Amino acid sequence: MSNTNQQLVVVSNRLPVVIERAADGRARAVPGSGGLVSALSPVLAANGGSWIGWVGEPGGGDARALLAEAAGALGCRLEQVPLSAEEVENYYQGFANEVLWPLFHDQPDRCRFKPIYWRHYEAVNRKFAQVVAERTRPDDLVWVHDYHLIRVAAGLRDAGVERQLGFFLHIPFPAVDLFATLPRRDELLDGLLAYSLVGFQTERDLDNFVSCVERLRLDLVVEGSGARRCVRSIEGGGLSVVVAVAPISIDFRGFASRAARADVSEARAQIEARMPGQQLILGLDRLDYSKGIPQRLAAFDLALERCPQLRGGVTLVQIVIPSRVEIEDYAALKQEIERMIGAINGKYGEPGWNPIQYMYRSLDEVELLAYYRASEVALVTSLKDGMNLICKEYCACCLDDDGVLVLSEFAGAAAQLGEHCVLVNPHDVEQTANAIHEALTMAGPARAKRMSALRRSIRRADIFAWVEAFLELLPRPKSAPPRRRISRPAPLGPQRGALACEQ
Repeated sequence: MSNTNQQLVVVSNRLPVVIERAADGRARAVPGSGGLVSALSPVLAANGGSWIGWVGEPGGGDARALLAEAAGALGCRLEQVPLSAEEVENYYQGFANEVLWPLFHDQPDRCRFKPIYWRHYEAVNRKFAQVVAERTRPDDLVWVHDYHLIRVAAGLRDAGVERQLGFFLHIPFPAVDLFATLPRRDELLDGLLAYSLVGFQTERDLDNFVSCVERLRLDLVVEGSGARRCVRSIEGGGLSVVVAVAPISIDFRGFASRAARADVSEARAQIEARMPGQQLILGLDRLDYSKGIPQRLAAFDLALERCPQLRGGVTLVQIVIPSRVEIEDYAALKQEIERMIGAINGKYGEPGWNPIQYMYRSLDEVELLAYYRASEVALVTSLKDGMNLICKEYCACCLDDDGVLVLSEFAGAAAQLGEHCVLVNPHDVEQTANAIHEALTMAGPARAKRMSALRRSIRRADIFAWVEAFLELLPRPKSAPPRRRISRPAPLGPQRGALACEQ
């Protein structure tokens, strides 16, 4: 990464901890959830550095002392960017999650653009840029993450602050015809082009971005194709930007070692004792319309209808993590999911057996790992996903290679894992129902062969390899010191698991 004076600075909407307040008003900092938190926390713990972000509640209150305490446990400095309630409403809930999120997930009909959203988005990005300028040094590597903070580099450049700036987009990048409909598209495109390096999850995302540049910025030239199609450069107008495919991963060894702990094995045994003789199918998702939960439930309903032999011997454990319930579309989705689950259980349920066990809450680490280990099938059937780390975590925790991954072809993970899982088009309910039956009835040797290959692939391309590869692509000024290699951590203690890219 660097010499001892250079640090890696992660900048994201959320810090890796959140502030929880008890009924008596007492506050404490607890580990955050999210794919980014789970992925980068062990990297910073092993290498040092700092993390800049918001604590997840308006104002920030008395967070400084709590963050200082949490920083010691995490092994990195935590720098807070306080946000007001008005900024949270318009920047985060508004432009980030009612404009960018649905558009980038191919659902433009859900976009609600209001000019006030953009004004706050720009202002908050500049607030983040100011904190970066104040809390970092010229030699530091500043790595900004995700759609909330596209304009941070532009804020730094406008202020005359020079840093080594990289950006990674965790969600998909839309096709040019969709991106072109976006108000403020030019400012967003210029915001991405203000970084020295921009990373994407898949070739499709990179191609979409390049198409936008070629159509909307005629003064720029994109170089690189063929064998170098996954790493390209954009030149012209005083700009020089590297754009690359760099799919994110997980701390495979960390998940596998924690999944083997005695407390996880005990929790797994308790799960299996509550549902004796059942084949367990796991659906684990943050509440979001991009995850395809209603389509999955419809497919499970169809599988039970067409394959009556499954009834009484199969249970779908559907866990939904609360998210963005203050946004109307999310509240409506929760109601739809619960209505469908009630209808399916009412249709097929018998004394002592309901086809779906439903939980609407977060899981602690032991529960998460225990459900991964207890489930014979994982259903990851998102309609659109940048990557989806749930499927990688599930595979890491299949310690005996006895599991089947049913994966959406529209998840970024399909580019890496598709050969050895059961791929589905989640919009095709009939195909997904057939895939559920195939996964449940797959012979043991075939299951083991597939899962073993999945685990090897994820182990080889783990989170540390991802960070190393990304930072190697970051253009380095001639005067900058050489970067040292990323260190891998010693075995980790407990930490909360990931839930795909919720920041």
